[in-house]
Amino acid sequence: MKNDKLQETEVKLHSPDLAIVRDALEAAGARLSKPRVFERNLRYDSADGTLMARGVVLRLRQDEAVKLTYKDNASIADGIVSRFEAEVEVSDFDTMDVILRRLGYRLGLIYEKYRTTYELDGAEVVLDELPYGNFTEIEGDVAAIERAVAVLGLGGCRRMTGSYTDIFLRLRERLGLDVEDCTFDEFVGVDVEEM
Repeated sequence: MKNDKLQETEVKLHSPDLAIVRDALEAAGARLSKPRVFERNLRYDSADGTLMARGVVLRLRQDEAVKLTYKDNASIADGIVSRFEAEVEVSDFDTMDVILRRLGYRLGLIYEKYRTTYELDGAEVVLDELPYGNFTEIEGDVAAIERAVAVLGLGGCRRMTGSYTDIFLRLRERLGLDVEDCTFDEFVGVDVEEM
């Protein structure tokens, strides 16, 4: 959920055991708004590599729909990230990819995840399973986010202020992984240590 159409405010929590979070959501009366779905995300960069270096997100996502997203100007307070976000649904994933490449953008990274979405007291709570770990994202206004963190017992979880791409790139460097993208196939046989 967004507190403004073009503003995203969220916290990302490292949550290794999503079953515990799911149980807490059910106990708190959360509503399942979108069952577990596979997402494929293409993250684009400018030809000179400056979009990703500046923290600008230009992403094409495919799950049950196809969406093109632009994000920038992140600010962080108490582990909660707020930033400009504009997103539009498009009808054809492959054609949008061609358009972006013809406009001069290059594919910077592919990342995959499974996502389950709940609604809880004015916040959207998503359970994300990535090739390198599990996370809970809570989006809404700051009060709704902090309320959900408390109700779900997630206060002790580490708040991650980077994007999933940032986390992947740091992990890849730290572990010396020889993988280009953050896909489940790339991580087969990779032992990811505690983050």
